[in-house]
Amino acid sequence: MKNPFLRIGSLVCTAGALFFLGACATPHTGGKTSMSFDPPVKAPKNPSAVQLKLSTGAQRLYVVEGNDVLLATPVTVGKSSSPTPRGTFTIYSKQANRRRASSPGAGYPMPYWMEFQPAYGLHWGFVKAHPGTMGCVRMPVKSAKKVFSLVKVGTPIHIATSQPLDATVGKSLPTLDDSRLPDPPLSYMLSPQVFSDVQQGKLWKF
Repeated sequence: MKNPFLRIGSLVCTAGALFFLGACATPHTGGKTSMSFDPPVKAPKNPSAVQLKLSTGAQRLYVVEGNDVLLATPVTVGKSSSPTPRGTFTIYSKQANRRRASSPGAGYPMPYWMEFQPAYGLHWGFVKAHPGTMGCVRMPVKSAKKVFSLVKVGTPIHIATSQPLDATVGKSLPTLDDSRLPDPPLSYMLSPQVFSDVQQGKLWKF
């Protein structure tokens, strides 16, 4: 039987951000998976000046310090019926090892959680080439770890349909699609091992 955490619907994020890697009607793109994506990162000169810029249209996240791009990564954002909130917010909560508390999907891992509105945040999750969440932002595993290290409580995040960097840095980023990945065992996803692996920038056997 397929792992219900990954195949029921789409990766959903609500009331604390639960994501499922689901089969959906959107055709597969054949892109690379997010497990192999490892973005270069620059150390900030002034950590308090770090900001996040999220483009929902391009599905790109940029970590910037002034005009300097510290990190850029593909992400997955909210679908049209449950869009990621737009505007300027602040990261007010961080939790490296977070799990969903409520059902369905209680216990599902959401590592590197960074919350910018109640029930909305950025965290690791299976990435698709099209919007597919209930509003949260899913990041590749290595991206999530690096973004988490750059972001502090109080870091601002600007979310818009597009960002100026889409036309430059954003264009150089690959298309990522985890739709064809096999399902990790449910026992693994509910075990402490998943957090240990994510801290090393990996997941299961990928």
